[in-house]
Order: sequence, then C-alpha cells, then structure tokens
Amino acid sequence: MDLGTIIGLLAGAAVVVYGMYSGGDPSSYISVSSIIVTMGGGIFSTVMGFPLSETIRAIKAIPLIFRQPKTSAMETIRTLVELSQKARREGLLALESAQEALKDDFLKKAMELVVDGIEAEIVKTTMQLDIDSMAVRHQNAQAYFKTLAAQFPAWGLIGTLLGLINLLRSLDDPSSIGPAMALALVTTFYGSILANYICNPIANKLAGNSAEEIRLREMMMEGVLSIQSGENPRLMEHKLKTFLSPDQRAEYEAAQKGGEKKENTVE
Repeated sequence: MDLGTIIGLLAGAAVVVYGMYSGGDPSSYISVSSIIVTMGGGIFSTVMGFPLSETIRAIKAIPLIFRQPKTSAMETIRTLVELSQKARREGLLALESAQEALKDDFLKKAMELVVDGIEAEIVKTTMQLDIDSMAVRHQNAQAYFKTLAAQFPAWGLIGTLLGLINLLRSLDDPSSIGPAMALALVTTFYGSILANYICNPIANKLAGNSAEEIRLREMMMEGVLSIQSGENPRLMEHKLKTFLSPDQRAEYEAAQKGGEKKENTVE
C-alpha cells in the first residue's frame, strides 16, 4: 500500500470533518439533493464526453493510487546487469533459460526478441511503441479525472443557482432565507471537495506513477539494447545508474558494496 495516499486521504478527511464541527451543526452540510445534483451532474457530463471504455478504464485505475510499484529501478538494474554478465559469458542464446525468472512482462518480451535474433533497431522500435501506447492510455485516465475535477465545481455552481432560485421564491418568509441560502451554498462545497480532495489528487497520483513507469521502461530498453550489442556489464551498469535519483544511486552503491563485502567474507 502507498502510505502517501493513505495519509493524505485520512488527514484530508479529518481536516474537513474538523471544519464542519468547528463551524456548528455538521448536519447542515448534509443535503441529498445537493449531492445528487453535484455528483450526478459532474459524473454524467464526464461520461458523455468520453467513450464508455474510458470510463471503465478510469474506474479500474482508481485502485492503482493505493499500490506501490511492482518493480523498483534498483532491482531492475541488478537484473539487467546479471543478464548482461550471463550473455557475455555464455552468449545471447543462454538468456532463453533466464526469461522465465523475469517478473516484468515488458522486459520478458524484449528479451525474447533479443534471443530470437531480431535486429536492434526493430527491438528498439517495438519497445518504444509499447512505451508510447502505455503513455497514451495513462494520459487518457488522467484526462478523465481532470475533466471530473472541472465538472464538479461547475455543477456545484449550478446547484447553487437552483438553490438561489428557490430562495428568491421564498423571500416573503424571512425565517426561511437563512436555511435556504445555506442549502444553496452546500452544493458549491460538495463540488470543491470532490474536485480538490478527490479528483485532482487522483489525476496527479496517476501522472506521477505513469512518469515513473515510463522512466523504468526506458531504462529497461537501454539495458536490453546494451545487452544485445555486447556492451561491458560495468559500463552498462554505470549508464543505467543515471536513471536513478542521487538518493537512489547512493542506496544502490551502498547495497552493492555490502554485497561485495559479504562475498569476500565467504571466500
């Protein structure tokens, strides 16, 4: 589970609840008709603007914001270095036996192309097309939630206008003006909460996850092409470390030194 998402979700809810209780009666923030107008209008307007398949994909993407990446960049570098060393010792055909141990489908398919003797340019083009297609799918999901984030406040305003119309019709009863005004403003409250607490954070989280996955796959592509060209494993490792952040690079190098010390101790 991604702790950042959990902490943000729970802390944000706590802040909203605190604001509701500190301002008086929390029941004044509850209105079924306002929820229907704001949520229903925002959701159905967005559904109308996208193919139904994109709506289904967007729903399936929601659980992804709670998950940690399956593969880490440092683990991927270690795997690629091991494959490179094996290819240098035994040849590219020897990598066929190592394919089954690969967890990432993208890397596994790329290694299959290398073992089959496909030209490097075709391997690179195939991998790049796969990355581009994935990026487009991710961008569509992000666009869906960004559209929701724009629609909810707009429908909150529509709900406020509906409430104000009802308010103007009851001006002859001064005692009903206050409650009617509060009810009219609740829809704007719902729209802002749904946009800024739910939809925009989801879109941003998906964008961050997508950027990280694209970076990881580009690193895999660089590693696979280096293996195919017979590049020195040490040189390839140095090149792949440029994809890591300074903190990740320091952690990777510390882990490598620790592993080398352990091997020397065993010997």
